[in-house]
Amino acid sequence: MYGQLLSDATGLITRIDIQTSGYDFEVVLTSNFDLIDYKFDKNSKQLTLYLDSGLENNLGELVIPSTLLNGDFTFYLNEQEFFPKIQSSERIHFITLEFTGSGSNVLSISGSEYLIGLDEIISNENNSFETVDHDYLPSDGEFDTSPSDDYLIWLIVGGIIVVVVIFGTMKFVKK
Repeated sequence: MYGQLLSDATGLITRIDIQTSGYDFEVVLTSNFDLIDYKFDKNSKQLTLYLDSGLENNLGELVIPSTLLNGDFTFYLNEQEFFPKIQSSERIHFITLEFTGSGSNVLSISGSEYLIGLDEIISNENNSFETVDHDYLPSDGEFDTSPSDDYLIWLIVGGIIVVVVIFGTMKFVKK
């Protein structure tokens, strides 16, 4: 590592927000090259990354949620089949990308499965969301109205009151 240029070892972190089928997914790319653009096609279960590098030796790590893409993966770098190292868990796929070539590169990642464990959310005419499986959404009027969202406000107000009481007591005791 001591012989490498600093720019070769530096990791640029890019968070890619993919919105598809009513869900938001975050794909994270850490690399020594730039992400110029991306495209996700749910029908072909494919994520395409448009990359630009000023270096000859490129290194990147890509984290893809397994709920977004899963199954058997195929990779193409500049329309040539590419075989990166893949480590998978139940929640994510950790992909190590190593390739040569400065300038523009296009990486296509295709999975055999999409939305694993999730139902597609379909928008209706009222711009509200309705799922195919209604077990996950409460029916009308059943939304939780507990004061749990107000706990932080009460905690702050309580803290201010405690500080005022302590300050007042200290002033009173000194007199």
